[in-house]
Amino acid sequence: MGVKSDYFCRQSGVIPYRVRKGNLEILLITSRRERRWIIPKGVIEPDYSARNSAAKEALEEAGVKGGVHAKLLGIYRHRKWGKTCTVKVYPMRVTRIYKVWKETDRDRAWVSLKKALKLISNDGLRQVMKKLPETI
Repeated sequence: MGVKSDYFCRQSGVIPYRVRKGNLEILLITSRRERRWIIPKGVIEPDYSARNSAAKEALEEAGVKGGVHAKLLGIYRHRKWGKTCTVKVYPMRVTRIYKVWKETDRDRAWVSLKKALKLISNDGLRQVMKKLPETI
């Protein structure tokens, strides 16, 4: 698989967030097969920046649009397709939530940072997510 696998393992994602009544809320979605809580992420598309590709994934997987921060929040790794994939993560302040979106087979939930850190199983993603409050 060589070059192709390298392509598929270069990914980007966003941590969608909003502030309601002074409280930070994070939008999590479920993975399709195992139904684990994750963030919207995917392969960095050709001719897209990592940020723009991540925004596209947020719309497709979570049904949200917003402003993706210019500054990278962090990088984490996860196993997929028998490979280790690297995910560049950006904060995204949500400005629009759609009732119907492309991947409506996924669940989504607004949760506190504390709850998100409990629900996320990937330790690397948890470490990146912990940086969110000081970055936004």
